[in-house]
Amino acid sequence: MIAVITGDIMASRSLSNQEQWIKPLKKLLGKWGKSPAVWKLDRGDFFQVEVAAPETALLKAFQIKTLIKSVLSPEPGAKRSTLDVRMGIGIGEKTYTGASISESNGAAFIHSGEKFDALQREAVRIGITTPWPHLDEEINLYLKLLGIIIDRWSVSSAELVAIVLQYPQITQEAIGQKLGIRQNSVSGRWNRARIDELLEVENIFRRKISHQLS
Repeated sequence: MIAVITGDIMASRSLSNQEQWIKPLKKLLGKWGKSPAVWKLDRGDFFQVEVAAPETALLKAFQIKTLIKSVLSPEPGAKRSTLDVRMGIGIGEKTYTGASISESNGAAFIHSGEKFDALQREAVRIGITTPWPHLDEEINLYLKLLGIIIDRWSVSSAELVAIVLQYPQITQEAIGQKLGIRQNSVSGRWNRARIDELLEVENIFRRKISHQLS
C-alpha cells in the first residue's frame, strides 16, 4: 500500500510573486522524490504527492501545511499568511505506475481524489480516506478539531512548527537559537501553536496505520 496527497494552494493569486511559495514547495517535495513520477505541481496551484510509507503521510501533509502558512502576507503588518492549503490523503493499493504521478492509478489515488473533492463540502482543509472506515472516522475527527487551531496559526507559529517537524528531538533552547528569540518566547509560541496536540495526533495516526499494515 501507498499514500497519495492531493492538494491545492488556497488564495495563491493574492501574491504577485508566485515564487514565494512555489520555490520552497518544490524544494520540499524534491526531498521526497523526483518529479513527475513521485510528485507533480500542476495548473499553477494543484499538486499530487505519492508517499511510499503510508504511516508518514500525515507528517508530510503537516510539513506542507507549515511551509505554506509560513509565507509572509503582502499586507503591511499582517501576522498571518494569506495562503493556505487543502489536502486529501488517500491510502490504498497502487495498481498502475505511470511515467507521471498523474498517470498512475489505484485505490490510493481514488481515495485521495475523492477526499480532496469532499473537503470544501465538509468545510475542512485536511482529511483522509483509507480502506478502514472506522479509522477514517476517528482520524478525521481529530483533524477537524486540530484544524480549528491550525487555521489560526500566525506565520511565526507555522515557522516554529516547521522546525519541530523537521527536527523532532530539538530542544526549545535550540529552536530559540534558530529563530533568534529567547526560550520563554519559544515556550509561548509552542503553547499557542498547540504543538503537543499536533504531535499527538500525528503519533496516533502513525501507530494506527502501522498496525493496519502489519
